[in-house]
Amino acid sequence: MSIKIKISRKPVDYAKAISYLEKKVQSVYCNKSNELLWILSHPDTFTAGISSKNNEILDKKIKVIKTNRGGKITWHGPGQKIFYFVINLSKRKKDIRKFINVIEKIVIDTLKEYKIKSFADRKNIGIWVKKNGKIEKVAAIGVKIKKWIAYHGCSININNDLSRYDKIIPCGIKNRGITNLYKIKKQNFKNFEKVLVKNFLKNLKS
Repeated sequence: MSIKIKISRKPVDYAKAISYLEKKVQSVYCNKSNELLWILSHPDTFTAGISSKNNEILDKKIKVIKTNRGGKITWHGPGQKIFYFVINLSKRKKDIRKFINVIEKIVIDTLKEYKIKSFADRKNIGIWVKKNGKIEKVAAIGVKIKKWIAYHGCSININNDLSRYDKIIPCGIKNRGITNLYKIKKQNFKNFEKVLVKNFLKNLKS
């Protein structure tokens, strides 16, 4: 089956997006629909993965949505691009680590096209950049596997308000910062979705 490409221009409510993904997982598992790549953004939202802890919430006034993805606490909102996926690993290699490597390479290859050098870290899942000797995260990855269907996704910071991360310990990592693409290199990221789709389809096949 081919992969359905869905791009939402208006922000999508987090709970509605996850509900859609959950239904898609079931239909992909039953071979009733195509796999999915969905690019979107969310309104201002804090989410906590299955390994998050309460002490990672620094501002106790914020509302945090508990979710079943892997990983810890993060923020989603304006100026950030998220790509969700529903991919059947039974039709590929049943190798979760290899699949995460593919997601990492999709982001690295995409940023490369904007002349931004980034890298993955085996100990800290996500995509990182090094600038002036400082290592900072530019993309967060959270994956859930159900019946060998991989879903959830990856958020990439484009030109978002980085002060929102001050309210949490992002991904539970204290000694590294968070950045966005515009801070790294002021340029036009207008065709970002198109470049992301191209690299997603290319890397998933390889």
